[in-house]
Amino acid sequence: MTKTQAIGPAIPGNRLLRFTAFLFGSVAYLTFLFTILYAIGFVSGLVVPKTIDTGAESAIFEAIVVNLVLMSLFAIQYSGVARKLFKHRWTQFIPKSVERSTYVLCASLTLLLLFWQWRPVPTVIWNAQEPELAMMIATMSFIGWVIVFTSSFLISHFELFGLHQVASNLVGREMPTPVFRTPFYYRFVRHPIYLGFIIALWSAPTIRPGQLLFATVTTAFILIGIMLEERDLVGMFGDGSTFRCCSHGAN
Repeated sequence: MTKTQAIGPAIPGNRLLRFTAFLFGSVAYLTFLFTILYAIGFVSGLVVPKTIDTGAESAIFEAIVVNLVLMSLFAIQYSGVARKLFKHRWTQFIPKSVERSTYVLCASLTLLLLFWQWRPVPTVIWNAQEPELAMMIATMSFIGWVIVFTSSFLISHFELFGLHQVASNLVGREMPTPVFRTPFYYRFVRHPIYLGFIIALWSAPTIRPGQLLFATVTTAFILIGIMLEERDLVGMFGDGSTFRCCSHGAN
């Protein structure tokens, strides 16, 4: 078996096709990058045109139902498509080299749909009146996002989001075998990326029903995702004491 065949058996050793796969992976990565940056503004209410508390208002019941449907759609796509069984079936129709990029692109587009169609509920549940307290809470949210980004680079950021796979395919190099690693945060926290998201989402100086719903459902989804991911990691690495988060990017 040649290196090219080992990376993506569905893509012939054709330079143009491999370059097309690389362009697709690059677009998928840039879409993800835009989406995660928009997510920070969406949750924090900063810079972006549509935030979690802005947009066309609707009845509370309608807003809750629509928002739950949007979040469920993202959760099903994000967790379901990442499972090993789905990957096995999926790669019968798409090249293995772009499997991760396709997943990242679909997840990003689903999240952008959520941002676009999100229904705000403007009622204030809790508000930090003191400027010092509000600043401290906002700083905690910033720290949460920093943990998310730095944690992804501590493992393999570009592999996690599909760019490493399409770059390796372009030059005809095999992807390395996934390894068991626990760098920095991972020595103390099993899933620091998820922890960063939880800190960022719950650290809000002003909490409205939309923010509370988003944080609550996302936290529940994260806990379910951790259980599914732990099962996959045990199958990949065995019953070790600590696993690195989000290693399903290693194909």
